[in-house]
Amino acid sequence: CEVRPGPEFLTRSYLFYTNRLFKALQFYYWDPSCRDPSYSLVIKGKLRLRQASWITRGATEADYHLHKVGIVFHSQRAMREVESWINQTSGRGCEGFLPAGRSWAPGALYEVLSARTERDCTAALGFAMHELSLLRVERHFQPLLQPQQSGSRLVEELYLGDIHTDWGERLHYRPTGYQRPMQSALHHVHPCPACGIISRADEHHPPILPARAALPMQLSGSWVSTHCEVRPAVLFLTRFFTFHGSNHTWEGHYYHYSDPLCRQPTFTIYASGHYTQGIPSSKVRGGTELAFKVTQARVTPMDQVTVVMLNSSEPGSCGLEGSWSAGVEQDITATNGCVALGIKLPHTEYELFKTEQDTQERSLLYIGERPTDGSSPDSPDKRPTSYQAPLIQCAAASEEFSNYISLKYVGRKDANGIEALKPLPVAFLLFIALLFLRWD
Repeated sequence: CEVRPGPEFLTRSYLFYTNRLFKALQFYYWDPSCRDPSYSLVIKGKLRLRQASWITRGATEADYHLHKVGIVFHSQRAMREVESWINQTSGRGCEGFLPAGRSWAPGALYEVLSARTERDCTAALGFAMHELSLLRVERHFQPLLQPQQSGSRLVEELYLGDIHTDWGERLHYRPTGYQRPMQSALHHVHPCPACGIISRADEHHPPILPARAALPMQLSGSWVSTHCEVRPAVLFLTRFFTFHGSNHTWEGHYYHYSDPLCRQPTFTIYASGHYTQGIPSSKVRGGTELAFKVTQARVTPMDQVTVVMLNSSEPGSCGLEGSWSAGVEQDITATNGCVALGIKLPHTEYELFKTEQDTQERSLLYIGERPTDGSSPDSPDKRPTSYQAPLIQCAAASEEFSNYISLKYVGRKDANGIEALKPLPVAFLLFIALLFLRWD
């Protein structure tokens, strides 16, 4: 169950045909467990792959054209709410989207966008498919879980462009980062109960995900990224956090790289401070609101480009003037941070956290998504309403991550089966026309 800024709760299934046409289903819900459906969108169009992205390394750029978008409501409440949105925010041409006095009809499909009639009433939904303008496929091998089995299985994941955290910008924003990956219906991670449920659903029968017990927020311990993370504005990084529940202090390592495999380090940031007692979020059900104060930080440049940048910074704005060298850590607390890296001390951030367990009963920690514009959630009104990729608790990390978790720039190794990132091959998009679903 995905959480988008807003918040919006949804699941997705996308089918790509060999003739470049695609059919996408987006299922929206009232709840963060994706068990109470609100409405479904049926999106049809055409996708044309272009070239390797000049901005986001490892990605492929694409053009898309929408032919039509339809909506199916799953309750009278959903129907009236969407009708109200469209009446308030849409211009002429969208009147009569729903006939006056029309009551909810299960299974009825209403058109909200048509290229043929040039009608588009989707803005009221905050709907755009710009995520299709940036794509990446990643393949790796997952070890078989059963003790009596040896070997591994292929896993294919499709990364699509990120959604802007500011609702007002999402209709125009062109992605430079990614959402959490979609799983191939044929080659997905195991176990994945949701994969089969979502792939068998259609717009009239939205997926209802299995009920999951709510977990109390237990931050204590160490948490680490499970893969190389990509953020907007072309940032590649991994994260490692330790939380001390006894005195509410924390420390974090942010490892930055210049490549999407996290093999070419640029600099490390170590930060520490304390955090407040969490309270349940009134805006994002299932989330916990906390405030984090950063009081100390250290920086280690890892390449010559970063060294030159730091040594060229304004005197007194980032550590000792002209004293930076590769691989040598320096405390930046005395200069109240580092202007060149956008670090300000002391600093308070208003955060959103959530803990879950995955299908292998490993503990996951979700931390609020960073603002797309690169700013900081430094006031309560900027508190996130969605999440970054989850961190895994170190005690629950499998052998697959043993090298990766170490506080070194090792990235994923070839032995783990992951391939170097390449421009997205046309063959793959043709392949995931793959018996993905039963749609016509």
